[in-house]
Amino acid sequence: MSNMSVSLEMCAVDFMGEELSPEEVAIAERITELKATLGDRLLVLGHHYQRDSIVMHADFIGDSFMLSQKAAESDAEFIVFCGVHFMAESADILTSKDQSVVLPNLRAGCSMADMATLVEVEVAWKQLLEETGMDDPIDKEDPISLAKPGDGYIVPVTYMNSSADLKDFVGRHGGVVCTSSNAEGVLNWAFERAGENGAVLFFPDQHLGRNTGLKMGIPKSKMPVWVPNMGLMGEDTNNPRIVLWHGFCSVHKRFTVSQIENFRERFPDGKVIVHPECEAEVVNAADSNGSTQFIKNYVESMPEGSKVGIGTEINMVARLAQEHPDKHIECLDSQVCPCSTMYMIHPAYLMDVLERLVDGEIPNQIIVPDSVQEGSMLALNRMLSIPK
Repeated sequence: MSNMSVSLEMCAVDFMGEELSPEEVAIAERITELKATLGDRLLVLGHHYQRDSIVMHADFIGDSFMLSQKAAESDAEFIVFCGVHFMAESADILTSKDQSVVLPNLRAGCSMADMATLVEVEVAWKQLLEETGMDDPIDKEDPISLAKPGDGYIVPVTYMNSSADLKDFVGRHGGVVCTSSNAEGVLNWAFERAGENGAVLFFPDQHLGRNTGLKMGIPKSKMPVWVPNMGLMGEDTNNPRIVLWHGFCSVHKRFTVSQIENFRERFPDGKVIVHPECEAEVVNAADSNGSTQFIKNYVESMPEGSKVGIGTEINMVARLAQEHPDKHIECLDSQVCPCSTMYMIHPAYLMDVLERLVDGEIPNQIIVPDSVQEGSMLALNRMLSIPK
């Protein structure tokens, strides 16, 4: 995570060295003025995948949960989250009632998160309990409490990249949230609760679930995929260990083994690192894999002159290349792979919400109902209690 500060002189050029248009410069200058006016009342958060003309105004950049934690640590009255909807929801859950979380563009969602809706998950949950004969891992007399670890439970695990109502569902059904950096530890916790004859329902990203399961020695045949309106699909649907949701990230699905082979042909001594949302074959072909923060740390630890091929969103890769001119850093996808929903956070939208905050409005506020926050906090706190 980085603390960012930008002077007006920096606004003429973005972090990739590209000259900004007069209009872009004017917007950047105005954002800087508005931030100064709001002062300590404002905290601007920018995800790694945001464009440079947004990141240059962020007080902190990082991955989604890190930024939500930063919001919770802040005394700022207004948290402007330059990310996507589920990230702003997490920030609202973790911050106090005296803080307001604002999303510059309400249309900035996440295609992966949208692939698992509460209605679909509730249907899947009911059918899985009926078809497998497994049980819900909650105390029947106190639904908020966990039952004692036993055998034959299905434990729901949701990736951080999911809506607040799904985090609430997970919390109320004895489950837990995970991130791309702690998925293995979370699954170990879930398996301990599920028992040897139990299973985990993992959503919404099938690839993170599968890659983590394979790393833990679970055969692919024990990880069937749940497809809404179709049910379980796979080699062994009778005794699953991890039931994977059918979701995926449209950006990370673009990376292929052939792209890695092409990079290795050009740079035999180069290293390849990808995000675990990539398909299993891609993760297996890479030298390493990890979260956005892991990728950033990996690049920073490489010696001068290193060649690194990266399988993640292009804005982050380009920024790393700019920050480390002593290394050759490139995106594995030569056709460029921006996150289209992240790209909906345009500087003009950021300027607009700041203007309205200065005028006394609270535009585009993300409010997670208390009833949904309760279960979500249960799931998040369970995650935080698991040793790293």
